[in-house]
Amino acid sequence: MKQELRTDRLSAFYGAHCAIRDITMTFRPKSITALIGPSGCGKSTLLRCLNRMHEVIANTTVKGQVMLDGSNVYDSGIDTTSLRRRVGMVFQRPNPFPTMSISDNVLAGVRLAGDVSDRSTLAEIAERSLRRAALWDEVKDILNRPGTSLSGGQQQRLCIARALAIEPEVLLMDEPASSLDPISTMKIEDLMREIKTDFTIIIVTHNMQQAARVSDFTGFMLAGEAAPGELIEFDESSKIFTTPQDKRTEDYITGRFG
Repeated sequence: MKQELRTDRLSAFYGAHCAIRDITMTFRPKSITALIGPSGCGKSTLLRCLNRMHEVIANTTVKGQVMLDGSNVYDSGIDTTSLRRRVGMVFQRPNPFPTMSISDNVLAGVRLAGDVSDRSTLAEIAERSLRRAALWDEVKDILNRPGTSLSGGQQQRLCIARALAIEPEVLLMDEPASSLDPISTMKIEDLMREIKTDFTIIIVTHNMQQAARVSDFTGFMLAGEAAPGELIEFDESSKIFTTPQDKRTEDYITGRFG
């Protein structure tokens, strides 16, 4: 799997309102890209456009292209269910299915796809996914308990395990640690570093220190008053956080605004 993902002049609309305009960027395979910028600049909108979650909201449209391994994901005939298996998503707040056990939460997407039914194989997938999410040792003896019985940080790692179980090529993470305590946040960050050898990871974060710590590349987005969000600067994170080329980037990461 090449995992090559890029956007070409991507714009997204809510009704007549343009949320992001002409975003062109390439997400490097098997690396972590952070999207930073003030609230309302379109970071989460951009993220949702990458696997067509944006269109789940009523009266939304997209212009431009999102290219995954050379194919535009917005071409007619693209199966969105298959696309979202390839480009998985972890949301801001943990959302384990409340009526399901820990094990069933992990396997929900696998069962929905219908590719695997053998119990032993399903058990292997659950264990592998929980190990990848650095949660196995904490839950291996309580797999039948409800997923909602776990702490907030554990629930978020459970949701990551659920996303990983379907073997995506790209993993989108929308502020995955924003509601977590510092120890849980550290575990999520360690997890991202470990799994990037297998996945292309794109994370939205408001935490500049987090972006600097975990990402290989960073895109800074900004929206003017009543104007759509645009990509101001995109580069290696080490450069963005030490020698940004645009003064607006420097002003944001040094806390002068935002």
